[in-house]
Amino acid sequence: MSKLRLTFACGLYDRMLALHTGEVQVEGVDLNFLVDDNPRNIFDRMAAGLEFDAAEFSSSEYISRFVAGQCPFVAIPVFPSRFFRHSSIYVNANAGIREPRDLVGKRIGVPEYQMTAPVWIRGILSEHYGVPVDSVTYFSGGEEEPGRTEKIKLDLPPNLKVQPIGPTQTLSAMLANGEIDALHTARMPSTFSPNGSVRRLFPDYKGVEQDYFRKTGIFPMMHTVAIRREVYEANRWIAQSLMKAFGQAQRRTYDDLYVTAALKAMLPWLTSHVEETRALMGEDFWPYGFASNRATLATFLRYHHEQGLSKRLLEPEELFAPETMESFKI
Repeated sequence: MSKLRLTFACGLYDRMLALHTGEVQVEGVDLNFLVDDNPRNIFDRMAAGLEFDAAEFSSSEYISRFVAGQCPFVAIPVFPSRFFRHSSIYVNANAGIREPRDLVGKRIGVPEYQMTAPVWIRGILSEHYGVPVDSVTYFSGGEEEPGRTEKIKLDLPPNLKVQPIGPTQTLSAMLANGEIDALHTARMPSTFSPNGSVRRLFPDYKGVEQDYFRKTGIFPMMHTVAIRREVYEANRWIAQSLMKAFGQAQRRTYDDLYVTAALKAMLPWLTSHVEETRALMGEDFWPYGFASNRATLATFLRYHHEQGLSKRLLEPEELFAPETMESFKI
């Protein structure tokens, strides 16, 4: 029986490597794995032209399209990218920002208001640090290159203030020269220097993020995996086949991280880092699947709604292919 040929686009993360090399096969599928280490390229090509059968995709953008009824794909609960985002809040050293509450009333840059990382950052600052989403003015645009625009048309309540930067401006430069006071972003700005004019709001971000996990149990997901809806509808079995293969590939990475005969990554204390992470977050510290991620998804959906990006509050169960909502055991 011939296999279904699928094209899948994703960054070449360690948890995806076995799928790229073919060491892990997707049942019933001949997988053409296309690598692009700039996720934005993948998102734009998937959203604008449906160029791939399946792809890594922005969690926020998927939710925005889903709730608007303009979503030509369906997601599965696999999360190629996760990131604690306290480390992704940058401030101008001369803006008088010493603690989160000092952000109130300030000018804050965001590459895109709807971008997943800033959604998490705004939600965390509002819920845990007393910085209401509507207490600042947001400036959107390219971080390192001018001309970036919102990929989703914004229809925000009037209390939320978002305005584009100029056609020749970049957020990185604006932060360094004081035209904005802070930046919420996924990428470290080129103007960052621990002792320079652009610094992190939380210099000890590791300890802050660990405390956040102890308090909430949340490891924020950035990206999910989306399948073209017409491909999924014609072959609904592929959702479970992909889930199974992603899990097998990830299992190999979990194992590789704890090999002690010869380190598989160039981190001298990798073993210590793995043990520390397991002690805090458990054996499955980068969970796939719906059940283990439901609480985190519910928090993100609440933030998305509170920030004017979802006109109604979605339930996590609405987001994913029903074939992937539970694991079958014997």
